[in-house]
Amino acid sequence: MLAGPEVPANIVRALTGGLGADVAMEAVGTPHTFELCASLVRPGGRVANIGVHGKPATLHLEDLWIRNITITTGLVDTFSTPKLLDMIVAGRLDLGHMVTHRFRLDEFEHAYNVFADPVHSGALKVVLSR
Repeated sequence: MLAGPEVPANIVRALTGGLGADVAMEAVGTPHTFELCASLVRPGGRVANIGVHGKPATLHLEDLWIRNITITTGLVDTFSTPKLLDMIVAGRLDLGHMVTHRFRLDEFEHAYNVFADPVHSGALKVVLSR
């Protein structure tokens, strides 16, 4: 893991000419990553919170209000699933960097436990396969 929020912030600033990201996706579900995403977006940017949070995360309105940040949340739905799967199969959507663990279907229970405890397991996304 990167050391401290200044490392990703410096990378995002360098890549965006100092402006910040248009969109930051929080997919881990920890207070730290939510706050990091909120700090990485440019004025008028968006934080897409798709991580499943088990603990409260602080919303720093004292920093966000003047930057006109939009925060969206939501559960995964099945509306976009077929299109996303087609994009993955066609090689148009590479999610390999998000997969931290792979399990066989007969390891489902262990996979679930690993995914349920990302702080200790380091799990971001797990893949189950035959």
